[in-house]
Amino acid sequence: MALFLPMEALLKHVADIVGLFCELATVVVVAIGAAEAVVRLTLNAWRINAMPARKREIWVRFASWILLSLEFALAADIVRTAVAPTWDDIGQLAAIAAIRTFLNYFLAKDVETIVREQGETDKDRA
Repeated sequence: MALFLPMEALLKHVADIVGLFCELATVVVVAIGAAEAVVRLTLNAWRINAMPARKREIWVRFASWILLSLEFALAADIVRTAVAPTWDDIGQLAAIAAIRTFLNYFLAKDVETIVREQGETDKDRA
């Protein structure tokens, strides 16, 4: 039994490191998506007759970045809770996972709807 304690501590340490890298990926993905959105919005603002479709395209791309970051954030929470979780840890993970899954689902649904509408608009123009 004494052998398992150091292994559990090592596994917890590894899980914390993996969780930290997932959280770092979350921040990097959001930063890249935000920077891209700001640049695109700035370039779009200088156009005299900026189309709403361009703004939708910018929003869809930014939403895609946010969806990816939500996946990394959820992965970080799962990894951190994987080693010897308490009932409190499991409850917190369930609440966080439910909220993030809810956000992810509806954001993905919005993105899908906008992409479908853009496809129909493009067909009408052709």
